[in-house]
Amino acid sequence: MDLLNTYLIYLIPVMGVIGLLVMASKSAWVTKQETGDASMNQLAGYIADGAMAFLRAEWKILSYFVVLAGILLAWSGTTVGERSSPVIAISFLIGAFLSAFAGYIGMRIATKANVRTTQAAKTSLAKALKVSFTGGTVMGLGVAGLAIIGLGSLFIVFYTMYVKSKGLDVNGEAMEKALEVLAGFSLGAESIALFARVGGGIYTKAADVGADLVGKVEAGIPEDDVRNPATIADNVGDNVGDVAGMGADLFGSYVATMLATMVLGREIVSADNFGGIAPVLLPMVIAGLGLIFSIVGASFVKIKNETDSVQSALNMGNWASIVLTAIATYFLVQWMLPAGDMHLKRDLDASGAIKAGSLVFTKNGVFGSILVGLVVGTLMSIITEYYTAMGKRPVLSIIKQSSTGHATNIIGGLAIGMESTVLPILVLAAGIYGSYFFAGLYGVAIAAAGMMATTAMQLAIDAFGPIADNAGGIAEMSQLPPEVRHRTDNLDAVGNTTAATGKGFAIASAALTSLALFAAFVGVAGIEHIDIYKANVLAGLFVGGMIPFIFSALAISAVGRAAMAMVEEVRRQFREIPGIMEYKAKPEYEKCVAISTQASIREMIAPGLIALVTPLIIGFAFGPEVLGGLLAGVTVSGVLMGIFQSNAGGAWDNAKKSFEKGVEINGEMYYKKSEPHKASVTGDTVGDPFKDTSGPSMNILIKLMSIVSLVIAPHLNSEINNSEHIQKQLKIQSMNNTTHVIKTDKKI
Repeated sequence: MDLLNTYLIYLIPVMGVIGLLVMASKSAWVTKQETGDASMNQLAGYIADGAMAFLRAEWKILSYFVVLAGILLAWSGTTVGERSSPVIAISFLIGAFLSAFAGYIGMRIATKANVRTTQAAKTSLAKALKVSFTGGTVMGLGVAGLAIIGLGSLFIVFYTMYVKSKGLDVNGEAMEKALEVLAGFSLGAESIALFARVGGGIYTKAADVGADLVGKVEAGIPEDDVRNPATIADNVGDNVGDVAGMGADLFGSYVATMLATMVLGREIVSADNFGGIAPVLLPMVIAGLGLIFSIVGASFVKIKNETDSVQSALNMGNWASIVLTAIATYFLVQWMLPAGDMHLKRDLDASGAIKAGSLVFTKNGVFGSILVGLVVGTLMSIITEYYTAMGKRPVLSIIKQSSTGHATNIIGGLAIGMESTVLPILVLAAGIYGSYFFAGLYGVAIAAAGMMATTAMQLAIDAFGPIADNAGGIAEMSQLPPEVRHRTDNLDAVGNTTAATGKGFAIASAALTSLALFAAFVGVAGIEHIDIYKANVLAGLFVGGMIPFIFSALAISAVGRAAMAMVEEVRRQFREIPGIMEYKAKPEYEKCVAISTQASIREMIAPGLIALVTPLIIGFAFGPEVLGGLLAGVTVSGVLMGIFQSNAGGAWDNAKKSFEKGVEINGEMYYKKSEPHKASVTGDTVGDPFKDTSGPSMNILIKLMSIVSLVIAPHLNSEINNSEHIQKQLKIQSMNNTTHVIKTDKKI
């Protein structure tokens, strides 16, 4: 046991390596599956080439940003003495690289698994599910494995460099410096995630809107019809937005959650068997175990018959990984954390006594917080599924309102989106209160870590959706038999629901993580509290509340502009290339792909800069307390906007899809191409940028602004100290001058 205590810190990256080894095995299995006929391979090749072309263009632009930001971080590390280091730039570069690489892994496997899923669907639903979900599992394990290896290895290096080798206090400034440098890794990951999410979202929705409006509504053909010039761009978009973007997104979330908990864990004086760093190590060990149990849970995802429920199979794997992680976490907490009371150092007054109103907690309280996090994540997924799934009251209400026209469909979708914020916010509020009750601010952070523990499984379920969607597109374009498309549609319908629940899960984890990062920022910045009675703090709160709105406006407007160009191009091809509708001429797919690529790269910059630059301006111009008010406003507004937009878009999407099987409205059946269906297509088109561009970007926005604030916190703290020092010197000088005057008067 002593040996395990000594080397536990080194087992963390080892668990990440295990995840990557399993990932490689599953990737090899997917690659060995049959790819179908020449037509299917040609279409899959178009999709893969378009996806990689986008990634190369995106990486070229982001490489300039990464190099410039790295130089600025290296310089900033020299300006705050022993509180940071130029090494933070290296940490940032590694985080950015691994985040981009995580998206690349997902993109590569998705563009391999799509055509293989189509071919498997010729055989059975069970085989198609196995191929598509295994492809998703590759991405989930890759993202989680890279995150654990990256964060765990860098922590070992920085802990050894700044603390252990010098024999310094693990709760002191040396450990704070190590974690501050480590924060650069999270900053790099989240920066790439935001650009990848926004850029990918603009790409996929510009193509989707063009394919829907001209292909479905005007030409009366399916969006995945081979005659639709935008269909390849649409299928490419599924990969760059819902795969590469989501991969980078959850990589950043995973890392940010662990980092926030580690920063707060540093403040806990722990008489443990791990050199006093058990509260710091705990979130990384939980993540490692969650990765292992996600591998186990993935083995439960299987069906036997055509009539078996795909959703039930996915739920079985998800529940297995969550329950196993919860059980293992109990024993882990009992083993790692010391007996007796624990508290944060900031909760002590000058005499060493606990401040009034501060919370003292035990290791059982820490486990209670972890359970709260798991429950919150589960409830958020259930609530999101209710508001976006076919056959449920919210989607049925939108279907009914489609019978009276396009406007009432839009009204119904907006109302459902707004209504869908109520229960999630109440669950989040209860989760925040409950986790704080059990273990204070550390409890809030460890609750988020518990929720994110099974990220590998969550992402596997999430990535399965776009793979199935692409498989259905290839089946449609290849004009395969109806039973093949029926099987891929079955998978795709479930994938739409899992995508929506995944976004609900992501925004819930982002809310808890942002609160933990906020608490870490307050501690590092050296401020006692944030007083909203102060006019400047209240002003910061309002400005923060506005940020998600302008961010969403920029993202949605970008989709609108790109979609207009796409619509014009699709119309031009139908008008100028004779024979497309008769299958006698081939559309110019590459021109639609180029429109989406160029628009997404150009338009992703402004929203990204808002998230990065705003905390810098507010922090250095108005101080850390006003910046704290800004973060509070961004977090509350961003969570609400994220839930509203993602759920409204998901509900609109499944309302439209319901018409494919036929829906009953007031005793009459309606199908595709009916007037209510056309109204539902309009609603889905409006909801596209909601659910796939601005909505999912909200969770990255609020986390990235918190991480930027945490990184600049030592600079703001030093400014406070310098200001206090100057005021103290002026006071002393004033007293000396007064004393001199008095002495002079006496002499006279």
